[in-house]
Amino acid sequence: MSRQQRPTPPDELADLMRSTFGHAAFRPLQEEVCRAVTGGNDALLVMPTGAGKSLCYQLPGLARGGTTLVLSPLIALMEDQVEALKQHGLSAERIHSGRDRLESRAVCQAYLAGELDYLFVAPERLGVPGFPEMLGKRKPVLIAVDEAHCISHWGHDFRPDYRMLGERLPLLRPTPVIGLTATATPLVQRDIIEQLGIPDALEFIHGFRRTNIAVEVVEARPSARQSVVRKILADPGRRPAIVYAPTRKETEALAAELGKRFPAAAYHAGMAADKRDRVQRGFQTGETEVIVATIAFGMGIDKANIRTVIHTGLPGSLESYYQEIGRAGRDGEPARAILLYSWADRHTHQFFLDRDYPEVRVLAGVFSALDDRPRPSDEIRVRAGIAPDVFATALEKLWIHHGAVVDPEENAARGRDDWQKSYEAQRAHRHAQIERMIRFASGHGCRMVRLVEHFGDRNDPKTPCGICDRCAAEDCLATSFRDPTAREIEQLSAIISLLKGRDGATSGQIHRELGTGGTSDRSAFEALLDGLAREGLVEMRADSFVKDGRTIRFQRVFLTRAGRLARADVADSIQVVEAPSQPTTKKTKKTKGPRTSRSTSKPAAPVSAEQFSILDADQERLFEKLREWRLAEARKRRVPAFRILTDRVLTAICRARPADEDELLEVSGIGPQITKKFGRGILAVINRG
Repeated sequence: MSRQQRPTPPDELADLMRSTFGHAAFRPLQEEVCRAVTGGNDALLVMPTGAGKSLCYQLPGLARGGTTLVLSPLIALMEDQVEALKQHGLSAERIHSGRDRLESRAVCQAYLAGELDYLFVAPERLGVPGFPEMLGKRKPVLIAVDEAHCISHWGHDFRPDYRMLGERLPLLRPTPVIGLTATATPLVQRDIIEQLGIPDALEFIHGFRRTNIAVEVVEARPSARQSVVRKILADPGRRPAIVYAPTRKETEALAAELGKRFPAAAYHAGMAADKRDRVQRGFQTGETEVIVATIAFGMGIDKANIRTVIHTGLPGSLESYYQEIGRAGRDGEPARAILLYSWADRHTHQFFLDRDYPEVRVLAGVFSALDDRPRPSDEIRVRAGIAPDVFATALEKLWIHHGAVVDPEENAARGRDDWQKSYEAQRAHRHAQIERMIRFASGHGCRMVRLVEHFGDRNDPKTPCGICDRCAAEDCLATSFRDPTAREIEQLSAIISLLKGRDGATSGQIHRELGTGGTSDRSAFEALLDGLAREGLVEMRADSFVKDGRTIRFQRVFLTRAGRLARADVADSIQVVEAPSQPTTKKTKKTKGPRTSRSTSKPAAPVSAEQFSILDADQERLFEKLREWRLAEARKRRVPAFRILTDRVLTAICRARPADEDELLEVSGIGPQITKKFGRGILAVINRG
């Protein structure tokens, strides 16, 4: 029998929490959620990392007197949670790809015997024939879907395996379901509820304001960012720290530079598992003071005293950005999050968007090359006349959006005709995520209020935080300010005078109306508006209109009461942000060649000679053997072969010819999860070759 013989009444939850988990009291919102779920209600909980989401399924599941089924996509986090529950004297187990069949079979037997308080399962497990039916023989008392944003196409970390939950969960109902996530916008929240089939779920959206994190955003060209980081972290009081860098190469270079002054280490997915574990342990114990990492670092990190989080590039979405800065200051003490960005970051994100989400016309070309009868994908690619890596991406997107039917051998046939609408919506959403991140970086007003509004926190008062760079410029660490020039003082006064004559105006309208009396540089003009906003003289409000089916967003500027009452010489005292120094070659670059936006919009732009150059004879033989291995894996899992590894990755493996898992991890496109799942098989093929 399970350790819980009878359900615990909701009014005894606090006693159960204290006796089992050792917590003296509930955190904000926890008790309300726990009572609702213990009572049998479906729920959606959106609460920031570190706010105590786990208790909101662990306690109700225990109180309901049976086994709680937890669906989680992160093996490392799953292992940590199981170990933590066991330390509390609870019976917890897990089933995922890292465990062998005998171990998984023993766990299933323990589940059916009622011996488990908690069973953690990777979502793809529900696709294994017979597994959902096994769970249904003895239904769990609660189903917790962790990282629930993964089920949504609009989520920042969408996982196709999660999409099957809506089909499998009915087998386990009427057991209550709770979806939990730290990063769901209102759009994602609605999609989670729909996909999980819980239309009557109680919604708890709370706690996104972090009162102790001062957010600072600084425009800095890429070559200047390393020195900015070095200067900030020179003060021991700003450490421990996490620095997020865009690439593996940058993490290693910056960690080496910082390591000359204090203990620092790089962390990225290209490192061997034991080395990553050593780095993580060193950071947890304090032996290492600064981690320079890609976004691979941080999930499951529970280090309370992180004082600073720095991003040396623009994140792809506000959701991921918020999750990453949320690792600072969990002890409640003051912490700072600093974002370094420039317009070059926008072009980088646009390049990857065009590479990973080709234009609709590219997919339409592939769709028109498909027949009702399955044909080899190579034949279809030739008919479509598209470069190999672009074709592979387009076919995969058609498969995801049901425009193509692809078997494990990668024979493809035409699917549904209505694929375009859903694909266009997803591509537009990804583009909108980048645009929202850019607007946050360049926008006006309190940073924390902007973040809270983005997540739709219904309980927040929306009052300025008082500590971000917009609210307390004097406390900034990386932003430099200067007195305005005589010309800028004239322009600042002109803006105030213009606004006194009307009830608000768009920023573009003000810029145009200043004409030759203003600055022709739009970014310099925005810096003047920023100075007025920081002094509380103007207020910026977001607005939008729809044109040709597209939403055009802009800012309206209004004088505040203080602005209307300001003295004539008020502009003299306004501080202006010191603009970042620019490369001397900037003007030359602008006048030569096609614009980046034009070149990156071409479907073939992501293709490089290195990626698909001709392999030599030995490499070609290895490539074919790897394709045979990949086909066998695809048949075993009943998915298209490109869902195992793409041709681009196989080509990179053939060139590198890795001798062990450490070398395999260095191959572009290979990460820890792929290595753990397929590394042994790949290396066996190479060794036989």
